[in-house]
Amino acid sequence: MIERYTNPEMGAVWTEENRYRTWLAVEIAVCEAWNKLGKIPASSLRTIKAKAAFDIKRIDEIERVVKHDIIAFLTAVNEKVGPDGRYIHLGLTSYDVVDTALSLLVRRSLLQVRARLLTLKKVLRKEALKHKKTVCMGRTHGVHAEPVTFGFKVLVWYEEIKRHLDRIDRAVEVMSVGRISGAVGTYIHLDPRVEVLALKKLGLKPAPVSTQVLQRDRHAEAIGTLALIAASLEKFTVEIRHLQRSEVLELEEPFTKGQKGSSSMPHKKNPVRCERMAGLARLVRANVQTALENIPLWHERDISHSSAERIIFPDSFILTDFMLAEAIDIISHWVVRKDRMKANINATRGLTFSQSVLLALTRKGLTREEAYALVQRNSLKTWEENLDFKALVLADPRIRERLSPAEIETCFSLDPYLEKIDYIFKRVLSRES
Repeated sequence: MIERYTNPEMGAVWTEENRYRTWLAVEIAVCEAWNKLGKIPASSLRTIKAKAAFDIKRIDEIERVVKHDIIAFLTAVNEKVGPDGRYIHLGLTSYDVVDTALSLLVRRSLLQVRARLLTLKKVLRKEALKHKKTVCMGRTHGVHAEPVTFGFKVLVWYEEIKRHLDRIDRAVEVMSVGRISGAVGTYIHLDPRVEVLALKKLGLKPAPVSTQVLQRDRHAEAIGTLALIAASLEKFTVEIRHLQRSEVLELEEPFTKGQKGSSSMPHKKNPVRCERMAGLARLVRANVQTALENIPLWHERDISHSSAERIIFPDSFILTDFMLAEAIDIISHWVVRKDRMKANINATRGLTFSQSVLLALTRKGLTREEAYALVQRNSLKTWEENLDFKALVLADPRIRERLSPAEIETCFSLDPYLEKIDYIFKRVLSRES
Protein backbone atom coordinates (compact mmCIF):
# COMPACT_ATOMS: atom_id res chain seq x y z
CA MET A 1 0.00 0.00 0.00
CA ILE A 2 2.66 2.52 1.03
CA GLU A 3 4.76 2.07 -2.11
CA ARG A 4 1.90 3.50 -4.18
CA TYR A 5 1.50 6.52 -1.92
CA THR A 6 2.52 9.30 -4.27
CA ASN A 7 2.07 12.41 -2.14
CA PRO A 8 4.89 12.71 0.39
CA GLU A 9 3.87 16.35 0.86
CA MET A 10 0.90 15.31 3.00
CA GLY A 11 3.07 13.15 5.22
CA ALA A 12 5.60 15.97 5.47
CA VAL A 13 2.96 18.29 6.93
CA TRP A 14 2.63 16.07 9.97
CA THR A 15 6.26 15.33 10.75
CA GLU A 16 7.70 16.33 14.09
CA GLU A 17 10.16 18.61 12.35
CA ASN A 18 7.43 20.49 10.49
CA ARG A 19 5.39 20.85 13.66
CA TYR A 20 8.33 22.53 15.42
CA ARG A 21 9.05 24.62 12.33
CA THR A 22 5.46 25.86 12.37
CA TRP A 23 5.66 26.62 16.09
CA LEU A 24 8.75 28.69 15.39
CA ALA A 25 6.98 30.56 12.60
CA VAL A 26 4.23 31.52 15.06
CA GLU A 27 6.73 32.65 17.70
CA ILE A 28 8.63 34.81 15.18
CA ALA A 29 5.40 36.32 13.83
CA VAL A 30 4.53 37.36 17.39
CA CYS A 31 8.01 38.83 17.87
CA GLU A 32 7.58 40.85 14.68
CA ALA A 33 4.24 42.13 15.93
CA TRP A 34 5.76 43.17 19.26
CA ASN A 35 8.54 44.92 17.35
CA LYS A 36 6.01 46.94 15.35
CA LEU A 37 4.44 48.00 18.65
CA GLY A 38 7.82 49.03 20.07
CA LYS A 39 8.18 46.26 22.65
CA ILE A 40 11.06 44.36 21.03
CA PRO A 41 14.12 46.28 19.79
CA ALA A 42 14.89 45.95 16.09
CA SER A 43 18.36 44.60 16.89
CA SER A 44 16.88 41.88 19.09
CA LEU A 45 14.37 40.93 16.41
CA ARG A 46 17.18 40.63 13.87
CA THR A 47 19.06 38.33 16.22
CA ILE A 48 15.98 36.21 16.87
CA LYS A 49 15.23 35.81 13.16
CA ALA A 50 18.86 35.03 12.36
CA LYS A 51 19.55 32.56 15.15
CA ALA A 52 16.19 30.99 16.08
CA ALA A 53 16.40 27.30 15.29
CA PHE A 54 15.91 23.96 16.98
CA ASP A 55 17.38 20.51 17.25
CA ILE A 56 14.88 17.73 17.74
CA LYS A 57 17.26 15.56 19.75
CA ARG A 58 17.90 18.45 22.11
CA ILE A 59 14.16 19.12 22.48
CA ASP A 60 13.60 15.46 23.33
CA GLU A 61 16.42 15.56 25.84
CA ILE A 62 14.95 18.59 27.62
CA GLU A 63 11.41 17.25 27.49
CA ARG A 64 12.43 14.08 29.31
CA VAL A 65 13.24 16.33 32.26
CA VAL A 66 10.59 19.09 32.10
CA LYS A 67 7.75 16.89 30.81
CA HIS A 68 6.39 19.82 28.73
CA ASP A 69 6.86 20.00 24.98
CA ILE A 70 6.53 23.77 24.49
CA ILE A 71 8.92 24.52 27.36
CA ALA A 72 11.39 22.02 25.94
CA PHE A 73 11.03 23.63 22.50
CA LEU A 74 11.50 27.16 23.83
CA THR A 75 14.48 26.16 25.92
CA ALA A 76 16.17 24.57 22.92
CA VAL A 77 15.47 27.62 20.74
CA ASN A 78 16.70 30.05 23.38
CA GLU A 79 19.94 28.13 23.70
CA LYS A 80 20.65 29.07 20.10
CA VAL A 81 19.35 32.65 20.26
CA GLY A 82 21.06 33.73 23.45
CA PRO A 83 20.05 36.70 25.66
CA ASP A 84 17.57 38.09 23.10
CA GLY A 85 15.61 34.89 23.50
CA ARG A 86 13.90 36.54 26.47
CA TYR A 87 11.60 38.27 23.98
CA ILE A 88 10.39 35.00 22.51
CA HIS A 89 7.00 33.84 23.81
CA LEU A 90 6.40 37.26 25.38
CA GLY A 91 2.98 37.23 27.05
CA LEU A 92 1.99 33.94 25.43
CA THR A 93 0.65 30.67 26.70
CA SER A 94 1.53 27.35 25.11
CA TYR A 95 -1.64 27.03 23.11
CA ASP A 96 -1.27 30.44 21.55
CA VAL A 97 1.49 28.69 19.65
CA VAL A 98 0.17 25.11 19.45
CA ASP A 99 -3.37 25.91 18.34
CA THR A 100 -2.36 28.60 15.87
CA ALA A 101 0.21 26.24 14.39
CA LEU A 102 -2.35 23.42 14.28
CA SER A 103 -4.68 25.65 12.27
CA LEU A 104 -1.88 26.21 9.77
CA LEU A 105 -1.19 22.49 9.49
CA VAL A 106 -4.85 21.56 9.12
CA ARG A 107 -5.50 24.25 6.54
CA ARG A 108 -2.50 23.21 4.48
CA SER A 109 -3.67 19.61 4.59
CA LEU A 110 -7.24 20.53 3.68
CA LEU A 111 -5.96 22.39 0.63
CA GLN A 112 -4.01 19.30 -0.44
CA VAL A 113 -7.15 17.20 -0.06
CA ARG A 114 -8.99 19.80 -2.13
CA ALA A 115 -6.44 19.43 -4.92
CA ARG A 116 -6.99 15.66 -4.90
CA LEU A 117 -10.76 16.15 -5.03
CA LEU A 118 -10.42 18.42 -8.06
CA THR A 119 -8.43 15.73 -9.85
CA LEU A 120 -10.98 13.06 -8.94
CA LYS A 121 -13.79 15.35 -10.09
CA LYS A 122 -12.08 15.75 -13.46
CA VAL A 123 -11.63 11.98 -13.83
CA LEU A 124 -15.26 11.29 -12.91
CA ARG A 125 -16.52 13.90 -15.38
CA LYS A 126 -14.51 12.31 -18.16
CA GLU A 127 -15.79 8.80 -17.37
CA ALA A 128 -19.38 9.98 -16.96
CA LEU A 129 -19.37 11.63 -20.40
CA LYS A 130 -17.55 8.69 -21.98
CA HIS A 131 -20.24 6.28 -20.79
CA LYS A 132 -23.24 8.60 -20.91
CA LYS A 133 -25.08 6.26 -23.27
CA THR A 134 -23.54 2.96 -22.11
CA VAL A 135 -26.71 1.16 -21.02
CA CYS A 136 -26.47 -1.11 -18.00
CA MET A 137 -28.76 -2.66 -15.44
CA GLY A 138 -29.96 -0.48 -12.60
CA ARG A 139 -30.37 -2.34 -9.34
CA THR A 140 -32.27 -1.69 -6.14
CA HIS A 141 -31.87 -3.99 -3.13
CA GLY A 142 -29.23 -5.75 -5.25
CA VAL A 143 -31.99 -6.91 -7.62
CA HIS A 144 -32.48 -5.86 -11.25
CA ALA A 145 -34.72 -2.81 -11.39
CA GLU A 146 -34.69 -0.82 -14.67
CA PRO A 147 -31.93 0.09 -17.11
CA VAL A 148 -29.75 3.12 -16.46
CA THR A 149 -26.45 4.10 -18.07
CA PHE A 150 -23.03 3.58 -16.59
CA GLY A 151 -22.29 7.26 -17.15
CA PHE A 152 -25.35 8.11 -15.07
CA LYS A 153 -23.92 6.04 -12.19
CA VAL A 154 -20.63 7.93 -12.41
CA LEU A 155 -22.41 11.28 -12.70
CA VAL A 156 -23.98 10.62 -9.29
CA TRP A 157 -20.46 10.26 -7.85
CA TYR A 158 -19.29 13.37 -9.70
CA GLU A 159 -22.03 15.47 -8.10
CA GLU A 160 -21.14 14.02 -4.70
CA ILE A 161 -17.51 15.11 -5.09
CA LYS A 162 -18.72 18.62 -5.91
CA ARG A 163 -20.50 18.70 -2.57
CA HIS A 164 -17.30 17.57 -0.84
CA LEU A 165 -15.43 20.46 -2.44
CA ASP A 166 -17.98 22.82 -0.89
CA ARG A 167 -17.45 21.13 2.46
CA ILE A 168 -13.67 21.40 2.15
CA ASP A 169 -13.97 25.12 1.40
CA ARG A 170 -16.13 25.52 4.48
CA ALA A 171 -13.64 23.55 6.61
CA VAL A 172 -10.76 25.70 5.31
CA GLU A 173 -12.66 28.80 6.33
CA VAL A 174 -13.49 27.40 9.76
CA MET A 175 -9.86 26.43 10.39
CA SER A 176 -8.30 29.64 9.03
CA VAL A 177 -8.23 31.19 12.49
CA GLY A 178 -5.69 31.39 15.25
CA ARG A 179 -5.47 32.77 18.75
CA ILE A 180 -2.78 34.89 20.42
CA SER A 181 -4.79 35.88 23.49
CA GLY A 182 -3.01 34.49 26.54
CA ALA A 183 -3.61 31.95 29.25
CA VAL A 184 -7.42 32.10 29.29
CA GLY A 185 -8.08 34.16 26.17
CA THR A 186 -8.42 37.59 27.79
CA TYR A 187 -5.17 39.29 26.62
CA ILE A 188 -4.04 40.02 30.20
CA HIS A 189 -0.36 40.12 29.23
CA LEU A 190 -0.89 40.86 25.55
CA ASP A 191 -1.92 43.70 23.33
CA PRO A 192 -4.75 42.47 21.06
CA ARG A 193 -2.96 44.19 18.20
CA VAL A 194 -0.21 41.57 18.52
CA GLU A 195 -2.75 38.91 17.64
CA VAL A 196 -4.03 40.84 14.63
CA LEU A 197 -0.55 41.58 13.29
CA ALA A 198 0.91 38.12 13.92
CA LEU A 199 -2.03 36.23 12.48
CA LYS A 200 -2.14 38.45 9.42
CA LYS A 201 1.50 37.57 8.79
CA LEU A 202 0.58 33.89 9.07
CA GLY A 203 -2.45 34.22 6.82
CA LEU A 204 -5.00 33.61 9.57
CA LYS A 205 -7.75 35.61 11.23
CA PRO A 206 -8.25 35.98 14.99
CA ALA A 207 -10.99 33.83 16.45
CA PRO A 208 -13.66 36.27 17.67
CA VAL A 209 -13.36 34.74 21.14
CA SER A 210 -11.44 31.80 22.57
CA THR A 211 -10.51 30.34 25.91
CA GLN A 212 -7.03 28.88 26.28
CA VAL A 213 -7.76 26.97 23.09
CA LEU A 214 -9.70 27.34 19.89
CA GLN A 215 -13.03 25.62 20.37
CA ARG A 216 -12.91 22.05 19.12
CA ASP A 217 -16.12 22.11 17.10
CA ARG A 218 -13.92 23.63 14.40
CA HIS A 219 -11.57 20.68 14.44
CA ALA A 220 -14.43 18.19 14.56
CA GLU A 221 -15.89 19.80 11.44
CA ALA A 222 -12.59 19.32 9.62
CA ILE A 223 -12.32 15.66 10.65
CA GLY A 224 -16.00 15.16 9.84
CA THR A 225 -15.40 16.48 6.34
CA LEU A 226 -12.64 13.93 5.83
CA ALA A 227 -14.92 11.17 7.13
CA LEU A 228 -17.64 12.13 4.65
CA ILE A 229 -15.12 12.00 1.82
CA ALA A 230 -13.87 8.61 3.00
CA ALA A 231 -17.44 7.31 3.21
CA SER A 232 -18.13 8.40 -0.36
CA LEU A 233 -14.95 6.75 -1.59
CA GLU A 234 -15.99 3.54 0.14
CA LYS A 235 -19.41 3.86 -1.49
CA PHE A 236 -17.80 4.16 -4.93
CA THR A 237 -15.53 1.18 -4.36
CA VAL A 238 -18.35 -0.96 -2.94
CA GLU A 239 -20.15 -0.45 -6.25
CA ILE A 240 -17.02 -1.48 -8.14
CA ARG A 241 -16.71 -4.59 -5.95
CA HIS A 242 -20.32 -5.59 -6.59
CA LEU A 243 -19.96 -5.06 -10.33
CA GLN A 244 -16.75 -7.14 -10.36
CA ARG A 245 -18.41 -10.24 -8.91
CA SER A 246 -18.12 -13.21 -11.26
CA GLU A 247 -21.89 -13.38 -11.74
CA VAL A 248 -21.98 -9.72 -12.79
CA LEU A 249 -18.53 -8.82 -14.18
CA GLU A 250 -19.55 -5.48 -15.65
CA LEU A 251 -16.60 -3.61 -14.18
CA GLU A 252 -13.13 -4.46 -12.86
CA GLU A 253 -10.55 -2.53 -10.92
CA PRO A 254 -7.16 -2.45 -12.69
CA PHE A 255 -5.21 -5.71 -12.70
CA THR A 256 -1.62 -4.82 -13.52
CA LYS A 257 1.05 -6.84 -15.29
CA GLY A 258 2.57 -9.40 -12.95
CA GLN A 259 -0.19 -9.04 -10.35
CA LYS A 260 -1.50 -12.22 -8.73
CA GLY A 261 -4.89 -12.60 -7.13
CA SER A 262 -4.51 -15.69 -4.99
CA SER A 263 -1.76 -17.91 -3.62
CA SER A 264 -3.76 -21.00 -4.54
CA MET A 265 -6.13 -20.07 -7.39
CA PRO A 266 -4.36 -18.63 -10.45
CA HIS A 267 -7.63 -17.53 -12.07
CA LYS A 268 -8.46 -14.99 -9.34
CA LYS A 269 -8.66 -11.26 -10.01
CA ASN A 270 -9.89 -9.89 -6.70
CA PRO A 271 -10.94 -6.26 -6.09
CA VAL A 272 -8.34 -5.96 -3.33
CA ARG A 273 -7.70 -2.24 -3.70
CA CYS A 274 -11.38 -1.43 -3.41
CA GLU A 275 -11.67 -3.73 -0.41
CA ARG A 276 -8.72 -2.00 1.21
CA MET A 277 -10.51 1.33 0.78
CA ALA A 278 -13.44 0.02 2.81
CA GLY A 279 -11.12 -0.81 5.70
CA LEU A 280 -9.37 2.56 5.62
CA ALA A 281 -12.68 4.42 5.51
CA ARG A 282 -13.62 2.77 8.81
CA LEU A 283 -10.51 4.24 10.42
CA VAL A 284 -11.23 7.77 9.21
CA ARG A 285 -14.86 7.56 10.29
CA ALA A 286 -13.83 6.25 13.71
CA ASN A 287 -11.74 9.37 14.27
CA VAL A 288 -14.86 11.52 14.08
CA GLN A 289 -16.00 10.09 17.40
CA THR A 290 -12.75 11.18 19.02
CA ALA A 291 -12.98 14.63 17.44
CA LEU A 292 -16.51 15.05 18.79
CA GLU A 293 -15.45 13.93 22.26
CA ASN A 294 -12.69 16.55 22.19
CA ILE A 295 -15.28 19.34 22.12
CA PRO A 296 -16.42 19.27 25.78
CA LEU A 297 -13.29 20.33 27.70
CA TRP A 298 -13.26 21.33 31.36
CA HIS A 299 -13.72 25.05 32.00
CA GLU A 300 -11.33 27.16 29.90
CA ARG A 301 -9.34 24.10 28.84
CA ASP A 302 -8.02 20.71 29.87
CA ILE A 303 -5.47 18.55 28.07
CA SER A 304 -7.65 15.53 27.25
CA HIS A 305 -7.89 16.48 23.58
CA SER A 306 -4.18 16.95 22.99
CA SER A 307 -2.86 13.40 22.87
CA ALA A 308 -5.78 12.22 20.72
CA GLU A 309 -5.28 15.02 18.21
CA ARG A 310 -1.67 14.00 17.67
CA ILE A 311 -3.08 10.76 16.26
CA ILE A 312 -6.36 11.60 14.56
CA PHE A 313 -5.14 14.54 12.49
CA PRO A 314 -2.13 12.99 10.76
CA ASP A 315 -3.86 9.64 10.42
CA SER A 316 -7.08 11.07 8.99
CA PHE A 317 -5.37 13.37 6.50
CA ILE A 318 -2.79 10.83 5.30
CA LEU A 319 -5.40 8.09 4.95
CA THR A 320 -7.89 10.33 3.14
CA ASP A 321 -5.20 11.58 0.80
CA PHE A 322 -4.10 8.01 0.06
CA MET A 323 -7.69 6.91 -0.57
CA LEU A 324 -8.24 9.77 -2.99
CA ALA A 325 -5.06 8.88 -4.86
CA GLU A 326 -6.22 5.26 -5.07
CA ALA A 327 -9.69 6.25 -6.28
CA ILE A 328 -8.21 8.45 -8.99
CA ASP A 329 -5.97 5.62 -10.22
CA ILE A 330 -8.65 2.93 -10.02
CA ILE A 331 -11.26 4.95 -11.90
CA SER A 332 -8.75 6.17 -14.49
CA HIS A 333 -7.76 2.61 -15.36
CA TRP A 334 -10.78 0.46 -14.61
CA VAL A 335 -12.12 -2.03 -17.16
CA VAL A 336 -15.70 -1.36 -18.29
CA ARG A 337 -17.29 -4.45 -19.87
CA LYS A 338 -20.09 -3.17 -22.10
CA ASP A 339 -20.83 -6.66 -23.43
CA ARG A 340 -21.55 -7.93 -19.93
CA MET A 341 -23.74 -4.92 -19.21
CA LYS A 342 -25.85 -5.74 -22.25
CA ALA A 343 -25.94 -9.43 -21.41
CA ASN A 344 -27.05 -8.74 -17.84
CA ILE A 345 -29.94 -6.59 -19.04
CA ASN A 346 -31.18 -9.63 -20.95
CA ALA A 347 -30.40 -12.07 -18.14
CA THR A 348 -33.86 -11.79 -16.58
CA ARG A 349 -35.56 -12.51 -19.91
CA GLY A 350 -37.33 -9.19 -20.27
CA LEU A 351 -38.56 -8.72 -16.70
CA THR A 352 -36.85 -5.34 -16.44
CA PHE A 353 -39.55 -3.93 -18.75
CA SER A 354 -42.44 -4.89 -16.46
CA GLN A 355 -43.23 -1.29 -15.49
CA SER A 356 -43.45 -0.28 -19.15
CA VAL A 357 -46.10 -2.97 -19.71
CA LEU A 358 -47.90 -1.94 -16.51
CA LEU A 359 -48.10 1.71 -17.55
CA ALA A 360 -49.14 0.83 -21.10
CA LEU A 361 -52.08 -1.15 -19.72
CA THR A 362 -53.16 1.69 -17.42
CA ARG A 363 -53.11 4.07 -20.39
CA LYS A 364 -55.51 1.66 -22.11
CA GLY A 365 -58.08 1.94 -19.32
CA LEU A 366 -57.18 -0.72 -16.75
CA THR A 367 -56.91 0.31 -13.13
CA ARG A 368 -53.43 0.14 -11.67
CA GLU A 369 -54.44 -2.82 -9.53
CA GLU A 370 -55.80 -4.74 -12.53
CA ALA A 371 -52.74 -4.00 -14.62
CA TYR A 372 -50.36 -4.86 -11.77
CA ALA A 373 -52.04 -8.23 -11.26
CA LEU A 374 -51.70 -9.14 -14.94
CA VAL A 375 -48.08 -8.11 -15.18
CA GLN A 376 -47.06 -9.67 -11.87
CA ARG A 377 -48.69 -12.98 -12.80
CA ASN A 378 -46.57 -13.20 -15.94
CA SER A 379 -43.49 -11.92 -14.13
CA LEU A 380 -43.69 -14.64 -11.50
CA LYS A 381 -44.21 -17.25 -14.19
CA THR A 382 -41.06 -15.99 -15.91
CA TRP A 383 -39.10 -16.39 -12.65
CA GLU A 384 -40.52 -19.75 -11.67
CA GLU A 385 -40.58 -21.50 -15.05
CA ASN A 386 -37.55 -19.82 -16.65
CA LEU A 387 -39.64 -18.47 -19.51
CA ASP A 388 -39.43 -15.33 -21.66
CA PHE A 389 -41.47 -12.45 -20.23
CA LYS A 390 -42.25 -10.82 -23.58
CA ALA A 391 -43.46 -14.10 -25.01
CA LEU A 392 -45.76 -14.57 -22.02
CA VAL A 393 -47.12 -11.03 -22.40
CA LEU A 394 -47.77 -11.57 -26.10
CA ALA A 395 -49.57 -14.83 -25.31
CA ASP A 396 -51.75 -13.43 -22.50
CA PRO A 397 -55.26 -12.90 -23.90
CA ARG A 398 -56.23 -10.30 -21.30
CA ILE A 399 -53.18 -8.20 -22.14
CA ARG A 400 -53.74 -8.69 -25.89
CA GLU A 401 -57.26 -7.33 -25.45
CA ARG A 402 -55.64 -3.99 -24.59
CA LEU A 403 -52.26 -3.94 -26.37
CA SER A 404 -51.33 -4.80 -29.95
CA PRO A 405 -48.12 -6.72 -30.73
CA ALA A 406 -46.52 -3.48 -31.92
CA GLU A 407 -47.45 -1.73 -28.69
CA ILE A 408 -46.06 -4.61 -26.67
CA GLU A 409 -42.85 -4.52 -28.69
CA THR A 410 -42.47 -0.83 -27.87
CA CYS A 411 -42.63 -1.66 -24.16
CA PHE A 412 -39.47 -3.74 -24.54
CA SER A 413 -37.32 -1.06 -26.16
CA LEU A 414 -34.28 0.44 -24.41
CA ASP A 415 -34.65 3.76 -26.22
CA PRO A 416 -36.94 5.40 -23.63
CA TYR A 417 -34.37 4.77 -20.92
CA LEU A 418 -31.94 7.05 -22.74
CA GLU A 419 -34.35 9.89 -23.44
CA LYS A 420 -33.80 11.86 -20.22
CA ILE A 421 -30.08 11.14 -19.79
CA ASP A 422 -29.01 14.25 -21.71
CA TYR A 423 -31.36 16.33 -19.56
CA ILE A 424 -29.82 14.97 -16.34
CA PHE A 425 -26.26 15.53 -17.56
CA LYS A 426 -27.08 19.06 -18.66
CA ARG A 427 -28.64 19.84 -15.28
CA VAL A 428 -25.54 18.64 -13.43
CA LEU A 429 -22.83 19.99 -15.73
CA SER A 430 -24.48 23.37 -16.36
CA ARG A 431 -24.00 24.17 -12.68
CA GLU A 432 -20.23 24.20 -13.08
CA SER A 433 -18.65 27.37 -11.79
